[in-house]
Amino acid sequence: MRTEMLVARAVVIGVGATVIVDLWALVLKRAFNIPSLSYCLVGRWLCHMPGKFSHVSIAAAPATRSECRIGWIAHYVTGCAFALALVALAPAGWLARPTFSIALAFGIGTVLFPFLVMQPALGLGIAASKTGDPARARLKSLATHAVFGAALYLCAEGLNRVL
Repeated sequence: MRTEMLVARAVVIGVGATVIVDLWALVLKRAFNIPSLSYCLVGRWLCHMPGKFSHVSIAAAPATRSECRIGWIAHYVTGCAFALALVALAPAGWLARPTFSIALAFGIGTVLFPFLVMQPALGLGIAASKTGDPARARLKSLATHAVFGAALYLCAEGLNRVL
């Protein structure tokens, strides 16, 4: 398969998996009153990044123009980047015949990015260690990234059925 086609399929899978994660977050919010990460704060972090990478508290940092839009775009770009990484790292032929275990393991592995990069940079500590309930925050992150992994598989399978 040509590189352009692999990239296009990975992007479709990434967008689809990210939509599923957003639906998961909506269910958690509506059914269990569990709030989601504010992508506006992610956007704020990105807008401040040229001058400052780490914050004591990103919520206390000055608001920036278009932070919500930038945060949501970054959320979807990240989902696509992770899907591209999966396609690049998975065994040859995974895209044609996706396996649940590889997608799930990859999705769970992506939790290292928020644990080791985003949460510390936002002022939440490594693996949410500075939050009010680190164990709950870690479990939520882990579950969300497991959902993302399962969604990568479902979207890859769905795309194969459509094509």
